[in-house]
Amino acid sequence: MTAGWTRRAALRAGLGVGVAGGIAGIADLAPGGTGGRGGGSLRIGYLPITDAAPLLVGHEQGYFARAGLATERPVLFRGWESLAQAFLTGAVDVVHLLMPFAVQLRYALGADITVLGWNHTNGSAVTVAPDVRELGQLAGRSLAIPFWWSIHNVMVQRMLRAAGLRPVVREDPSARAGTVRLVVLSPADMLPALHTGTIGAYVVADPFNAAAEAEHAGRILRFVGDAWRDHACCVVVVRGELVRTAPDRVQALTDGLVAAQRGISGDRRAAAGLLSRSRYLPQPLPAITRALTYPEPTATAAHPGWQGQRIGFAPYPFPSFTDSLVDAMRDTVVDGDRGFLDGIGGRTAHRELVDDRFVRHSLTDLGGPAVFGLPPSLTRIEEIRP
Repeated sequence: MTAGWTRRAALRAGLGVGVAGGIAGIADLAPGGTGGRGGGSLRIGYLPITDAAPLLVGHEQGYFARAGLATERPVLFRGWESLAQAFLTGAVDVVHLLMPFAVQLRYALGADITVLGWNHTNGSAVTVAPDVRELGQLAGRSLAIPFWWSIHNVMVQRMLRAAGLRPVVREDPSARAGTVRLVVLSPADMLPALHTGTIGAYVVADPFNAAAEAEHAGRILRFVGDAWRDHACCVVVVRGELVRTAPDRVQALTDGLVAAQRGISGDRRAAAGLLSRSRYLPQPLPAITRALTYPEPTATAAHPGWQGQRIGFAPYPFPSFTDSLVDAMRDTVVDGDRGFLDGIGGRTAHRELVDDRFVRHSLTDLGGPAVFGLPPSLTRIEEIRP
């Protein structure tokens, strides 16, 4: 994929100039190592959100080491484009990526990538300015998303339409017409934008939602997990080369990841303390802790029984999710090309993009799917009610 990772291809896919340029600069940020091309330590890239917790805890708590895999300290990136750029050019070997973004990279750019499993479920919310009490009040205002091809964009558009609003791109929003302008911001830029009134809301992973409430700059209106039950957001991705040439290392990586997910679920407060103490996440400890331990659904929860406010850690990548996601992506407004979706079906995308052999083996070693509350059949029916 390195040879095909060109400026023209990136722009054609709608990834933006930032991901196409500055490859040398990004590579300089990453520590050295032989990565997937040899037997050295694997290099992990991440964004400073709780979605990354299993990879971060897996390294810091020695889960990867105990599985027989050496990993270097994870490298922080500010945005999804720079993280993807570093991954595809070999600066890092393992990343957590938005699942819709992984689909785009595979089919819009032909990237040789493999999804090993889910890094987490839920963990995102719609946060609004203090004066906003319902989605309908966002008419005529702007709403920030972290990336065009994200579960956040897919689901917030469904929520907006259910509230009688129409999401628009590159168009001034109109209260009279009931439109809401979508803009892409890095997660770190969302809270300042909300605080200054540049945007009226944002949808993103925690702890940026918890941080808004802690600073009294905004309030959580609805969790995304309350609209799509136990949805995947970020998935663990490696280049296909690593799967083909070093399956033992991939199995060790997956073993460590699954063990880390179980460990986080067993003591969420301890995990929050580690993420703060080790300076993996820059947000204050109370916000990180709250993001990992939301005790009850909010008063606005439409489906309180779903427990959509709680980030979950269940690694199995259900085919039904990929199938439903690809269908949902077709109806999602983006500032870029959607043509790559025309020739693929959800089941085909899952078969070509996801390799669940390793996570199945890891689950068996830990005692089976029931350890994570998963059905023995490893099948489910998606519940989407925006």
